Amino acid sequence: MSTFNLSTSSPGKTCVVDHVEDLQTPDPISNRLRDLGFVSGETVKIIAFGPFGANPIAVQVGSTRFALRRNEAARIIIRTDS
Repeated sequence: MSTFNLSTSSPGKTCVVDHVEDLQTPDPISNRLRDLGFVSGETVKIIAFGPFGANPIAVQVGSTRFALRRNEAARIIIRTDS
């Protein structure tokens, strides 16, 4: 099993959220991501990258789609079983 951040994943690949990193204490952005459903064990998939510097990133967590900035997606640590 390997872990990496969501911003480095490939479009179309389905992964599982391992955890959301806190960059400061308290970290309101990481807390908001968890409130939106980016919690351990939840399925997440990158739908597409934006055209300018790959911002925003369209992701799907569960059945809901979000647009995240690259620096927000970098806080979400995902894992693959392969």
